[in-house]
Amino acid sequence: MKSSGKLALVTGGSGAIGAAICRELAAAGHHVYVHAHTNLGVAQSLVAELLATGASAEALCFDASDNAASRSAIDTLLARGPIQIIVHNAGVHDDAAFPGMSLQQWHRVIDVSLHGFYNVVQPLSLPMIRTRWGRIITITSVAGLIGNRGQVNYAAAKGALHAATRALALETATRGITVNAVAPGLIDTSMTHGLFDSATIERLVPMKRAGRPEEVAGLVGYLASESAAYITGQILSVNGGMA
Repeated sequence: MKSSGKLALVTGGSGAIGAAICRELAAAGHHVYVHAHTNLGVAQSLVAELLATGASAEALCFDASDNAASRSAIDTLLARGPIQIIVHNAGVHDDAAFPGMSLQQWHRVIDVSLHGFYNVVQPLSLPMIRTRWGRIITITSVAGLIGNRGQVNYAAAKGALHAATRALALETATRGITVNAVAPGLIDTSMTHGLFDSATIERLVPMKRAGRPEEVAGLVGYLASESAAYITGQILSVNGGMA
């Protein structure tokens, strides 16, 4: 895959999937801003790893659910040049059966995933449009497609991102900018270790295994490339055949 040397921002870059995406984009020759909120040290360690391989990266920290904090951080980035690859991967779980779900649980998940999308992507969109080239990729979830018990808040946030992806793709289609969502299924990360045992994975996933973060990152890397210029407005699943 030929590198185009863009500036790329990966929110939630300190998590397992986010880190795999950062490695994928850095290997393609992009300068990667590795975002973190509570795990800045992990992001900094990842940056050190990438720099040791000759890649280009730096860490930054802000709360994607906070509009003012996001805007301040983004203004600093834009002073260095337009971001042309955005991967909105930041998200949290706060699971509960809906009758017992607190308002705080509802808002926490919606604020990071959905409002975080606005807080990060919206101020970066016009500078991207001016370059006439861009890739906006949102990491969502199979829960946003088929639902999941105990995750009404999470499914609502991810489902809304699917709708936003399709709508924004229509707005940017003539500007050289693609907008897509990648919806992982059960991926082997620390977030899923306590939620799904091997028997459950075998029952839910036709391939009988959890996916690897690198398998999600590979698709993101393709969508961020020149080769994917005619793919936009799509929700692409990486889920081992889950319905």
